[in-house]
Amino acid sequence: MQARILVVDDIDYNRDILARRLKQRGYQVELAADGGEALRKVRISAYDLILLDLMMPVIDGYGVLSALREDPVLRTVPVIVVSALDELDSVVRCIELGAEDYLIKPINAVLLHAKVDACLERKRLRDGERASLAAARLELELARRTQAEFLPANLPQPAGWELAASFHPAREVAGDFYDAFELSHGRIALMIGDVCDKGAGAALFMAITRSLLRAYADQACALERSPLEALALTNGYLTRHHRHSRIFVTVWFGVLDLATGYLRYINAGHPAAVLLRSAQAYDLLEVTGPALVISDDSSFDEGEAQFQHGDALVIYTDGASEARDAKGILLEEDRVIAALGPPQPSANALLERITAAVQQHTQGAALEDDITMLAVRRGA
Repeated sequence: MQARILVVDDIDYNRDILARRLKQRGYQVELAADGGEALRKVRISAYDLILLDLMMPVIDGYGVLSALREDPVLRTVPVIVVSALDELDSVVRCIELGAEDYLIKPINAVLLHAKVDACLERKRLRDGERASLAAARLELELARRTQAEFLPANLPQPAGWELAASFHPAREVAGDFYDAFELSHGRIALMIGDVCDKGAGAALFMAITRSLLRAYADQACALERSPLEALALTNGYLTRHHRHSRIFVTVWFGVLDLATGYLRYINAGHPAAVLLRSAQAYDLLEVTGPALVISDDSSFDEGEAQFQHGDALVIYTDGASEARDAKGILLEEDRVIAALGPPQPSANALLERITAAVQQHTQGAALEDDITMLAVRRGA
């Protein structure tokens, strides 16, 4: 496609000679007799390059450059200033206002073509980079929306219980996930996981892992077996089909009996869940097995705990405990737990305390890792 060039000069002879030379090179050329006409043209038509005189009536070249720079769309149009002024101050001012190059009148044809060709080639490269960046952003946005669809829009809120979740991705897409869903016989499944990677690859692996866990848990319930068997089945599938990806996943997966408060869980390499008791006491629900995708014959032992009325369970990914301040110091598990304080009147308040502790520690710095949290509280 031929490049479109706008030649702006108040002298007919200058416009004509520039137009002839550019047309001989195969460019499409349009003309403007002053800065006002030039701005009207660029606002209704797209140009690949502007050749701009400085000394003109209505609006001079400096005014045109200023107007182009202030417009978020037009500021990307390259400009070569063409002027009889050869003072260094004039050249510097034009470059500061956004001009890409400067030609002194009378115009040398060889120099003109060399600068025009170079300027258009730089624009072509920039346009390609912008198009690639826009495509990448669109792809990330689609991945972000797809990932969001894998996370529950709403958590179950069974009578006498309260659930809350918080999801803070470090990038557009994340490797963390959480879920909570009802099972048969008055039980509820709780899960949170962390893929040891970031970006789109981690997000895809997250979606696979979360979908497998949920599907296998439903299948186990239909067969009157423990939903926790879903973790071993998921590990077997991932290890068989994705071992060479060099990705592993930590998962905390629990099954809670809503009537009795009895909790059975498996902690596959994940940070310990915190079961808050009254009077600032707490129990840590420690690791009971390795992370997923380490080995296809990994064994996972079940842990158990008992909710009393007023107790609250908080599970989080290591993005919280490994949040760093400006000196690189980690927040660490002890300070995450200390931030929780005594059980709060809501599950959401507990998660807000951790978020506040992270923000205070990092002083608002960008997250290095995803932070995902899940809280369950039994009514008093």
